[in-house]
Amino acid sequence: MSHHEAHRSHRIGWLRAAVLGANDGIVSTASLVIGVAAAQTTHAEILLAGVAGLVAGAMSMAAGEYVSVSSQSDTEQADLELERQSLETDFEYEKVELAAIYEQRGLDAQLAEQVAEQLMDHDALSAHARDELGIFEAGRARPIQAALSSAATFTLGAALPLLTAWAVPVSQLIAVVSVLSLVFLAVLGGLAARTGGASITIGAVRVTFWGALAMALTAAVGRLFGVVA
Repeated sequence: MSHHEAHRSHRIGWLRAAVLGANDGIVSTASLVIGVAAAQTTHAEILLAGVAGLVAGAMSMAAGEYVSVSSQSDTEQADLELERQSLETDFEYEKVELAAIYEQRGLDAQLAEQVAEQLMDHDALSAHARDELGIFEAGRARPIQAALSSAATFTLGAALPLLTAWAVPVSQLIAVVSVLSLVFLAVLGGLAARTGGASITIGAVRVTFWGALAMALTAAVGRLFGVVA
């Protein structure tokens, strides 16, 4: 009988960016809407602030992810180029170095040497990238993918509390947006945990806790300045 293991590590790159974007979209927009509403403003002003927050947040997420992941990609490329030069100038030393790595992982010296030789004959750079540098194709930095994923998921996340704010009257806005945003966060945390193979309950609780804290603090600030005004 064949046995197939469904590993999830290949999802790390896009999953991190997607969850971060959606979570930030819900939390920041809901907090902004609640804070502005707590300051006793009009419905139109609340919606205007929410839309402005959505646009600014999506662009900020895209730019931040692109710059951050680009820096990671630059580091990876620099390391690979250094390794490529080392392979060109001292191939035998690199073979000994790779064999030593396999020895440290539990192979005997002769087998480690054979494995290193065969892998380097097949693709020396890939062997060193994977086993010496820890750079795997599934986890390679992809700046554009990360930027687009973050912007799209931020927009989707931000749209949820914003549409809720648009649909309910000002008198009920804070309560309804708060409750539904926490529900959205719990669902997001659960889905992210399930996709990554972790505990759904833990994933939902930790995301909801920090979202509730952010909304509570923002509401307090909004109410404070609204009263002062």
